[in-house]
Amino acid sequence: MNAPAAAVDLDLDTGAMPWLGYGLGLRPEHYQDILDADPEVDWFEILSENYMVQGGKPLHYLERFSERYPLVMHGVSLSVGGTDPLDLAYLKDLKALADRVQPAWISDHLCWTGQAGRNLHDLMPLPHTSEAVKHVAERVRRVQDYLGRRILLENVSSYVSYRGSEMSEWEFLGAVAQEADCLILLDINNIYVSAVNHGFSPQEYVYGLPAERVQQFHLAGHTDYGDFIIDTHDHPVVAPVWELYAKALAHFGPVSTLIERDDRLPPLTELVSEVEQARRIGFRVLENRRCRV
Repeated sequence: MNAPAAAVDLDLDTGAMPWLGYGLGLRPEHYQDILDADPEVDWFEILSENYMVQGGKPLHYLERFSERYPLVMHGVSLSVGGTDPLDLAYLKDLKALADRVQPAWISDHLCWTGQAGRNLHDLMPLPHTSEAVKHVAERVRRVQDYLGRRILLENVSSYVSYRGSEMSEWEFLGAVAQEADCLILLDINNIYVSAVNHGFSPQEYVYGLPAERVQQFHLAGHTDYGDFIIDTHDHPVVAPVWELYAKALAHFGPVSTLIERDDRLPPLTELVSEVEQARRIGFRVLENRRCRV
């Protein structure tokens, strides 16, 4: 049986967070299959916005899952890099959900998602400048103060760059995390996608981050168009991403890892097989790492 959510050790005063193992993104199409099969998945990640409601089936199922598994919350609407004021109504609903779910942690993306009150429904990249670092870090600190906990910021895949950027993407991500005193959700697939699109070394990205800030990994699939790659989350994880994941584990050590799939959802058994592949790689790499210490 999987450990109940109550067993998760989270110290909100010190910011200490647990290692959860190997998880899967929770999607409505698999609700009943998960409850029936009790798959070998250590934890689930929920999309925060799907459960910021007053009632209904999503919350009914969420309560059942929270009794069986540790949960984390992952959002797409914080727009922490935007210039509009922080959405206090959104933060209020996010905090209410966190109080209800008691997640191991909360994450969102290092990006902006709209302007002048209009949501673009996309994760837009930021210029990598010292001014942007200060802007984002100040907003992250305000979010963390409001929620009463540290958050994780995820690196997004990107398809354009800014001429005014002053540093690499990994230097920017690390600087924001240090300045805001937040943590990092490192999406391994997004690193690979952006590395191919922009021509940088994915290994240099991994090795250039502050190790103490990396709390979670995402693994996902993408669509390869030959000259460029789009992060679509509708395919299995590909071999180069698995290889980069192994290098990241060897560098950072144990990091809670999640398989993320949003479209063309296969049967639950196929996603659990990917979770098992992550577990096998993790066992091999971490055992070798331990033996070298």
